[in-house]
Amino acid sequence: MNRRVRFRDLQERGIVPNRVTLKNWIRDQGFPPGQRTGPNTRTWGEDEIEGWISSRPVAPKPLPPARRPRGRPRKTEAAHPSA
Repeated sequence: MNRRVRFRDLQERGIVPNRVTLKNWIRDQGFPPGQRTGPNTRTWGEDEIEGWISSRPVAPKPLPPARRPRGRPRKTEAAHPSA
């Protein structure tokens, strides 16, 4: 049987920090919307949550390529020996 979890359970498991993030994940990241089980209650099936977590990328995002410094190069003392 599939156990139902509430928002509080998601927080305790460290899946989502707050309701705003949850709303954004549902809208933008494909997090399951869950099911309304009361006037102020939404629950999710554990299998829905586990499926979403397992579909997430595990590798960190690649770093952007290094940029060259802007402007003219600085003059160094080694480039201009003193007399």
